[in-house]
Amino acid sequence: MNTPLRKPHDGPIRVALAGAGAFGIKHLDGIKNIPGVEVISLISRDLDKTREVAAKYGIGHVTTDLADSLALPELDAVILCTPTQMHASQTLACLKAGKHVQVEIPLCDVLKEGEEVVALAEQSGLVAMCGHTRRFNPSHQYVHQQITAGAFNIQQMDVQTYFFRRTNMNALGQARSWTDHLLWHHAAHTVDLFAYQAGSPIVKANAIQGPIHPTLGIAMDMSIQLKAANGAICTLSLSFNNDGPLGTFFRYIGDTATYIARYDDLYTGKEEKIDVSQVAVSMNGIELQDREFFAAIREGREPNSSVAQVLACYQVLNQLEQQLNG
Repeated sequence: MNTPLRKPHDGPIRVALAGAGAFGIKHLDGIKNIPGVEVISLISRDLDKTREVAAKYGIGHVTTDLADSLALPELDAVILCTPTQMHASQTLACLKAGKHVQVEIPLCDVLKEGEEVVALAEQSGLVAMCGHTRRFNPSHQYVHQQITAGAFNIQQMDVQTYFFRRTNMNALGQARSWTDHLLWHHAAHTVDLFAYQAGSPIVKANAIQGPIHPTLGIAMDMSIQLKAANGAICTLSLSFNNDGPLGTFFRYIGDTATYIARYDDLYTGKEEKIDVSQVAVSMNGIELQDREFFAAIREGREPNSSVAQVLACYQVLNQLEQQLNG
């Protein structure tokens, strides 16, 4: 079977956004800065809250059911910021409805479902992208440019992903309707980024985890080691128990320099700040991610962080899950 060619898109891009929580709002804020894109539909489980957000952002169509939005004939694309467990099935639904789709990280929490998405995306000729934001943050883009220019090669990445989540709350301090996951969500960022920045596939992966939380039913602490085919290594520490600075902190140790990345900021190993304001058109990684999604739709091409490109990350996570459960 021949894979259909992606077709360039002329005119405005009309988008539905599913999930009006903390992350969905980050996308809405980013999209405001992107010309030629209009959010025409907002989907979320709490209709009253969804109407509030829709009114603030001037979105005309509100629903609690993704199928209602997919039925809109003028709709071109969907951004999914829904609970992890829904990502793969909703991505498949968007592709089956003939819509371009960007799904927030992670692509899946069951490898087989992620493989189904990649297969259907390939057959569809549609743009299908996963929100691996670290590929787009200016700090990591700066390091990537140094690597592609041949000026820097990673010897080791040391990464800490730390949150304080002993209760099930989101980034806005609101109760979550679902349970987050250190391996399938938070580790996915670093596993993908390490292979992407090393320019080399992961060939060895080990994981250990701490005690399972009695009510959340997940490990609250985890340690992961990775090795790429080119010899680069990565050590990743993850915790939901950390009562201190929150977020993910990256140390790139290379052959010519050391870089420390904190979200969109970058420092040398001696804590000297590096100006990354000219790396891209924005300092907002989510906005840059969305710009790539819409540019790929317009140009009829595969985006950076396509579902096909990130599948290898989920193969590693699946291997680590089997190890942890073994």
